[in-house]
Amino acid sequence: MFSQRLRGILFFIFIIVTRGQAQSVFVPLNSDYYDLLDRYEIKYGRFSKTFHSGVKPYSRRDVAQFIETIAKDTSFHADALDQFNFNYFMNDNWEWISEDFGNSTKAIGKYFYKKKSDTYSIHNEDIDIHINPVMNVQIGSIAGGDQSFYSLNTRGIEIRGMINNRIGFYTYMTDNISRIPDYIKYYADSFNQNTPTSPIPIAGMPGEGLTKYFKQDLLTTDFFSARAYLTFQATKNISIQFGHDKNIIGNGFRSMILSDNSAPYLFLKLTTQIGAFQYQNLFTELINPGRIPPDQIFPKKYMAMHHLSVNLSSKLNIGFTESVIFKRDSTNGVGGFELNYLNPVIFYRFVESFQGSGDNALVGLDFKYNFAKKFSLYGQFMLDEFIIKELFLNTGSWTNKYGAQLGVKYVDILGIKHLDFQGEYNMARPYTYSHSKTGLSYSHYNQALAHPLGANFSEWTGTLRAQPISKLQLVSRAIFANYGEDSNGSNWGKNILLDYNTRSRLAYYNDNNGNTLGQGVASQHLTFDIRASYQFKHNFFVDLHYLHRDFKSQQSNLNNVTNLLSIGLRWNTADRGQYY
Repeated sequence: MFSQRLRGILFFIFIIVTRGQAQSVFVPLNSDYYDLLDRYEIKYGRFSKTFHSGVKPYSRRDVAQFIETIAKDTSFHADALDQFNFNYFMNDNWEWISEDFGNSTKAIGKYFYKKKSDTYSIHNEDIDIHINPVMNVQIGSIAGGDQSFYSLNTRGIEIRGMINNRIGFYTYMTDNISRIPDYIKYYADSFNQNTPTSPIPIAGMPGEGLTKYFKQDLLTTDFFSARAYLTFQATKNISIQFGHDKNIIGNGFRSMILSDNSAPYLFLKLTTQIGAFQYQNLFTELINPGRIPPDQIFPKKYMAMHHLSVNLSSKLNIGFTESVIFKRDSTNGVGGFELNYLNPVIFYRFVESFQGSGDNALVGLDFKYNFAKKFSLYGQFMLDEFIIKELFLNTGSWTNKYGAQLGVKYVDILGIKHLDFQGEYNMARPYTYSHSKTGLSYSHYNQALAHPLGANFSEWTGTLRAQPISKLQLVSRAIFANYGEDSNGSNWGKNILLDYNTRSRLAYYNDNNGNTLGQGVASQHLTFDIRASYQFKHNFFVDLHYLHRDFKSQQSNLNNVTNLLSIGLRWNTADRGQYY
């Protein structure tokens, strides 16, 4: 729980910023949406002046200004599909378009669907509000494992808007019931540290918080999703966001620094953007369930993060990250926030060492280079811990804890319009993101804050996106991953929740050396996935989905092949990926 002093600081910020300027809410994280924006930034040949693509989500105002700029630029030779996409973005963010836009010719009565993107909306100088239902109903068959069919039933509501053009607000709430494939349940259970006899799994659905079994059916999960926040524009260049949601740092399919893999978390975010510089402060409260019985308060931990993004040119961006995970003495599961980490401009490594070096400090680097109006080269490097001498000796010291990413995007492959490719390589050394104090791992609600595989892995991914006609999107993805798993209480470095002092040792090495990528029980999976999404109406999709996953393990009894075929309807929500 935040201390009295911190609550006072938040109240002071609230009083100041309510005197600020108009503030937009953010576009929810959605790979289809954001990849399409990336495509236009690459084709435009220069970065957006309103947002930095390596820091997500983007505000709706920034997206609208970026798309409107391109749409009005006669040097950008847009075809009919481009114009359809421009209209989609402008309809979706119509309140920020410079002219009256998004009006519907099929309004229902006086109040509903006056705008193409909103079931109900009001827009005047006092209030801006957008209300939409949320639905994702999928059903299909599964071959392989104990399951025979797959289902997802999501129902809810999304509300966003502004008050007096000064305070933005957003709320997303859904109730969900899902019958998931065995491999997703296995993935969730591998990070589940709750008591074995508990009827409530801690992380039964990836990306979500508390999950229950539906009517005692151990194959069906029941969970509630909620995201909500307030936004303020303190000055022309400083914006503030406070609430529960997710954030991403990076330009890839995955992120080795901060991804949307875990459950939503409480955070305070300050973003300062001046010219080519964007500086972001992120202060979060995270949950560390551990082996806590049901109906008790889970222990808290905290993360503070700085990220500086700089556009060195119209095509090259570099970002620098430092973060620290920490907690203090707690009573009844409630810990205190270290106020030293509230300093928005200090180096956290100094503060961490000043406090006694008991916290988990990490640093990161990311970059993006767009060129030839067709390509984007991007990457990341996350450094958890290292000893320079051991790096150069190449002895496989466990202290060489780092993760890396390298990827490329290629739009309009070989001149074929609206056919795009993305290839990416990710890796993390054993024991990366873990800590000697298990509560200080780089995780939230028993799920990794970075890559879903945790550590001790290498992964190749390839994605093809095509838009053959205006309303149809085809997405095909292949993932090949190698990793080393644990068995019989061993710790080979994949599970970031484990204390790295419990690491397993090779008999022919000393306690520190001989650690290699993929050590432990050799495992690999190959996933092939293809999805066709037809946008019948604005943000209303018909989805047809096929997934093939082949898992092989050194322990052959664990080998499994999964085939999933499903069809469904999705309304005002992103596709829920199955990539674990």
